Amino acid sequence: MGTTTRRTLIQTAVGGLALASTGLVGQLARAGLPQGTLDSALLESLPGKKPLIKRSYRPPNYESPLTAFADVITPNDQFFVRWHLMNIPEVDPREWRLSIAGDAAATPIEFSLEQLRNDFESVEVVAVCQCAGNRRGLSDPHVLGVQWGSGAVGNARWRGVRLRDLLARAGLRKDAVEVAFAGGDLPALESTPQFVKSLPAWKAVDENTIVAYEMNGEALPHWNGFPARLVVPGWAATYWTKQVTSIQALSRPLSGFWMNPAYRIPKGKFPLVDRFVSQESETNMPVTEILVNSLITSVTDGQRCPVGRPVVVGGLAWDGGSGIREVDVSVDEGRSWESAELGTSLGRYSFRAWRYAFTPHAKGQRIVMARASSVQGSTQTMELIFNGAGYHNNVAQRVALQVI
Repeated sequence: MGTTTRRTLIQTAVGGLALASTGLVGQLARAGLPQGTLDSALLESLPGKKPLIKRSYRPPNYESPLTAFADVITPNDQFFVRWHLMNIPEVDPREWRLSIAGDAAATPIEFSLEQLRNDFESVEVVAVCQCAGNRRGLSDPHVLGVQWGSGAVGNARWRGVRLRDLLARAGLRKDAVEVAFAGGDLPALESTPQFVKSLPAWKAVDENTIVAYEMNGEALPHWNGFPARLVVPGWAATYWTKQVTSIQALSRPLSGFWMNPAYRIPKGKFPLVDRFVSQESETNMPVTEILVNSLITSVTDGQRCPVGRPVVVGGLAWDGGSGIREVDVSVDEGRSWESAELGTSLGRYSFRAWRYAFTPHAKGQRIVMARASSVQGSTQTMELIFNGAGYHNNVAQRVALQVI
């Protein structure tokens, strides 16, 4: 197996165009991104990918541009890339193995990719994968971390095998509290902790939690976890372990950097339904489900629109799995709101398309806003719920149109 390095990224990057040459820097600046975020942003192509917005080389972190969200399903070659460790193996699928063990597994067992495909029922789920830090770069005040804009998110058809079926083969014990996962990526320094995450046992055996080997009808791209990754619909992508190689059934909570202090939020600050009780403390708790959110995709900040002609405001909405109840649109900076038309549902974990048309009758600036509400009863916030790690930014988006 080879390893993806910074040199590989640079040598195989196509174009390497500064965002200034595409006009995107102006768009991002108007969106309020800090200068450091703008300085780090390049539009580049990884092998097998169309141009993405580079946030870091080592490890490779690339977000999807707005053009990737023209449809409810995000194309594989435009899907965002997120890794925590910089040494990412090029995996030979014939040699790859997935082991399942742990003190809460009665019968340790190992599977090949061929066995996953042939020995278990194949299932598919359409689900949003979103980095917990999506929109971190929009935080005010500024916070540290990868300075994501709005593109560290995507929606795909994931095919694989239910995790609970694999755990059943390993004899999951009733005293299992958590199930832990390790991937193939490795740190550059021995002092850097390996990326290992866990799920509460109840979430691990949920029928929608799968080990996926296909994405949108094709083998997983290398950058998105080939040959197999964990898919945890409704929960933040930190749990979606890529290149998963080891699963441990545990009778006690997992400890380690990537569980605590990483990916923690103040306790009781967000309207979360799913709890990861075994990992909670008196003051904070793990990131779990995705908050209700939306993205305007049909118009961009600063776009010029002729007076007296219809303008279609459309986009995508999603949440942690209850489904989208409605999307409201304002064309007067939030003074009044109207319901948008919802598109066909592909399932409760999927993006949901929406659209709203209006005709501006006067020249000048129009502030267009969108806010989604979930079936569970949550609505996007109008102001940021600040936290030091920049997680869960679901502020209703604002786009300034210039009516001419």
